[in-house]
Amino acid sequence: QDMLTTILGYLPNVFAAAVVLVIGWFVARIVQRLVTNVLAAIGTDRLSEKVGVSAALGKNNLSGLVGLIVYILILIPVLIASLNALNISAVTQPASEMLSTILGALPSIFAAFLVVAIAYVVGRIVAGLVTSLLESVGFNRVWSHLGVQRSSVPTGKTPSQIVGYLVLVGVILLAVMQAMQMLHFNAVTELMAQFLVFAGQVIVGLIVFGLGIYIAKVVANTIRATDMGQAHILAPVAQISIWVLAGAMALRQMGLATDIVNMAFGLVFGAV
Repeated sequence: QDMLTTILGYLPNVFAAAVVLVIGWFVARIVQRLVTNVLAAIGTDRLSEKVGVSAALGKNNLSGLVGLIVYILILIPVLIASLNALNISAVTQPASEMLSTILGALPSIFAAFLVVAIAYVVGRIVAGLVTSLLESVGFNRVWSHLGVQRSSVPTGKTPSQIVGYLVLVGVILLAVMQAMQMLHFNAVTELMAQFLVFAGQVIVGLIVFGLGIYIAKVVANTIRATDMGQAHILAPVAQISIWVLAGAMALRQMGLATDIVNMAFGLVFGAV
């Protein structure tokens, strides 16, 4: 009799929790569909296609994604209220604290997501401008200047498109690093900062090596154009020597194998 009395006394709590959950879920679904339809009607999906966001979303569209976020934002407080209505402290208190923590972190998550989204849109615009600018100044002829066959490039992209893509990646990485800092992921932020520094060193090293290849080609062609009797021997020797020098400078700029490069040059010059 005491057990049945306790169960019957607890039934109002269960009923109240169920009512709160059902009504909250119903309201969340209505608001989700309303937000999705309104955003689709005002052309949000077409705008996302123009700025390139649709490619990142895949099969989903931007209006549906925003509607889902609104649905989750409404459902989390509903779950907290439903758990509190059960009045089982051993279960409801940890679950409510967890959901409250998630709800409290949502502004930072939303701000971080907004930073990355804006950076992606801005990065695509800047990348397009950089690509067009490089194409207008004839940067796409860099493969022929370096003596590289166009068909041997694995990406199949023009040099200006590659630079534009690197600009987009750089902008997104900077935005992600800022987003990680907003979320207080300090270890990840520090790791990404170190990666960006290393990536900058690698890019500068590649530029140095590319300039070395171009200078070596010019020097070799100049030697072949002379009337020297051994021009056919001296031209490849000079070209290979400049390649080696540029490669060593590039490796040193990248911070790779610094000791090996120093020892190799010391031994080579000492032998000469």
